[in-house]
Amino acid sequence: VQLQASGGGLVQAGGSLRLSCVASGFTFSAYALYWFRQAPGREREFVGMIGGSGKVTSIADSVTGRFTISRDNAKNTVSLQMNSLKPEDTAVYYCAANSRMKIGGDYEYWGQGTQVTVSS
Repeated sequence: VQLQASGGGLVQAGGSLRLSCVASGFTFSAYALYWFRQAPGREREFVGMIGGSGKVTSIADSVTGRFTISRDNAKNTVSLQMNSLKPEDTAVYYCAANSRMKIGGDYEYWGQGTQVTVSS
């Protein structure tokens, strides 16, 4: 199983980035996909979730209206479109997968993370 996240980088406040996570080794469409983030000295934070079909999504209040999660089951890819970025969005962003849709607890598979840095 592999989850490969990419798309991070350095961006000015107000800018946009699109993160992608390509998965392999499991039945992608049967899994809920997630984005989390962790800033230095802080706990891991839920960012967004999307169900297997893509019809059910959930976005954290802290990024609602700015971030959008989507998936392409044909390409085994989950994406996070991040607009109107703020310095407080600076973190390592991780994708994760779980066979049961939930928020909280353990998740079956994790990617390696991609750094997002937003300058003021």
